[in-house]
Amino acid sequence: MYIMGISALYHDSAAALIRDGEIIAAAQEERFSRKKHDLRMPYNAMKYCMEQAAIGNDDLEAIVYYDNPFMTMDRFLCNMQNIDEPSDLMKMSFEGLTKGKMWWHKLSGDFSCKFFVAQHHASHAASAFYPSPFEESVIITVDGVGEWATTTIGVGRKENIEIIEKIDYPDSIGLLYSAFTFFCGFKVNSGDYKLMGLAPYGEPKYADLIKKEIIQIFPDGSYKLNMKYFDYQNGRTMTNQNFAELFGGERRKPEAEITKREMDLAASVQSVVEEIMLLIVKHAKVVCGEKIDNLVLAGGVALNCVANGVIQREKIFKNIWIQPAAGDAGGALGAALLTYYQIYKKERNVRSTDSMQGSYLGPEYTDDDVAAALKKYDAKYHVFTEAEANKQIALLLNDEKVIGIHRGRMEFGPRALGNRSIIADPRSESMQSKLNLKIKYRESFRPFAPSVLEERLSDYFEIDCESPYMLLCAPVKKELCKDFVLQDELRNNHDNLLPIVNQKRSELPAITHVDYSARIQSVSQERNKQYYGILKEFEKLTGCGVIINTSFNVRGEPIVCTPEDAYKCFMRTEMDVLVINNLIFYKEEQEPWNDDSWRNEYELD
Repeated sequence: MYIMGISALYHDSAAALIRDGEIIAAAQEERFSRKKHDLRMPYNAMKYCMEQAAIGNDDLEAIVYYDNPFMTMDRFLCNMQNIDEPSDLMKMSFEGLTKGKMWWHKLSGDFSCKFFVAQHHASHAASAFYPSPFEESVIITVDGVGEWATTTIGVGRKENIEIIEKIDYPDSIGLLYSAFTFFCGFKVNSGDYKLMGLAPYGEPKYADLIKKEIIQIFPDGSYKLNMKYFDYQNGRTMTNQNFAELFGGERRKPEAEITKREMDLAASVQSVVEEIMLLIVKHAKVVCGEKIDNLVLAGGVALNCVANGVIQREKIFKNIWIQPAAGDAGGALGAALLTYYQIYKKERNVRSTDSMQGSYLGPEYTDDDVAAALKKYDAKYHVFTEAEANKQIALLLNDEKVIGIHRGRMEFGPRALGNRSIIADPRSESMQSKLNLKIKYRESFRPFAPSVLEERLSDYFEIDCESPYMLLCAPVKKELCKDFVLQDELRNNHDNLLPIVNQKRSELPAITHVDYSARIQSVSQERNKQYYGILKEFEKLTGCGVIINTSFNVRGEPIVCTPEDAYKCFMRTEMDVLVINNLIFYKEEQEPWNDDSWRNEYELD
């Protein structure tokens, strides 16, 4: 039985295909269309999923939409009663519902299968519970909004999921965080990572003011927003003039200098969100039964790896598993699985490890594909065996070369996990700023994540569980850290944070954030033999079992999908080496690249 789930027409459209409950393929539409956070119907992703399974339209049992547009229309109409005058954006949203989302099944293509809709938070919950290694688990979903719900607590038991408590729109932690993202001059949704990365540079001096004026927090983790400070109900923008006056001036304009105020606002809202999430998790433990030792998380807020790390260290639950595609893209997978188990009443076989297959669920390409795609560029490359390539990569890393990796199946979700990654030596003091400014073309303060051999995880980080999906932050081991002070004169140096970034904070300075934390990916041979092989060779050569891992893209561009995407990104940047499968491309051997028009292709975010 083949069931396809799709998420579309909001943001991060995606498709996922399951066969008899097994995940066959999943991918975001943006990777094919090259439009970041593409919200259109995921035709390319759907086509890929079916090609991966080698099936035709008639082989599908059902297609499932991850959201209930009729419930969303209910929220929309109720919301209209609370506003003075509809904005143009509100009118566009109404058109989007009546002309698009309500007719998603007509837009999906020429299929004769059954069509279902699932509720948004049920899709998220299913995406977290069913692939997890738990027969029984508490499920927490937190995001901006789905139909009405913004925060839900539920329980999963074998095949069944039950939502027990929820908080509805307009009260939303996700929208609260997005409001501060917007006010600090970043783009909503894609800029939330920037706000989280900026937070350690500041002090949570506004946290008490936020809790006094903007959000009322109750002991059980429930909360109430003061809508006096927000404008998203009116469909215009996230915050209003009251919000600006509360924080001493207008919002930072995009691309303007980052001041101490933005650093402190980021630190403050991050602190408040962590406090709320801890209260929710503690409350969930009580209401769902003290005997349940497992917790799974989904929804956009579950991508906040700093908050996840706080939850993990509190040991409220013995085991935690987080869906790697926790945002709306993952809802496509959840919708398919929910339908299989709850509509078709199939039996669930729980595995000892999760069933996400490392989240390597996208397309892969052969050497023949590579040769055909890059022939027009007259690309020069050297052919190696896998073992030879891994040794060569280790030598290049040790020589402080920046390397793009394109191997195996593309990752599903926002994190590059070694198959579509840019890697480098974490021991270099200048590597963080080099990668940001010369490779990624983004702000200097943005941190980079470490990939670490799973068996050496505790040698470098204060963490006692695996973190295969780069969704947990943990402190770097104290014995590796250097004395480091965030001096006021450095903090007040506005957007030029290089004096801070380039200070050596640990023996692994390029992956150690200013608060001595790191967003960790633990790598095992079982999940990714090729990527593990690179780490192992680097360890043999240097004694270091850690490398830098950042997504293979530049600012404003989706992560690369095809060999051609990878080659273009490689040539457009100051990257030194490109590895596709076991083919190695050296920059100095390539024809000069004079096309700079790509800078206009992608919207800076």
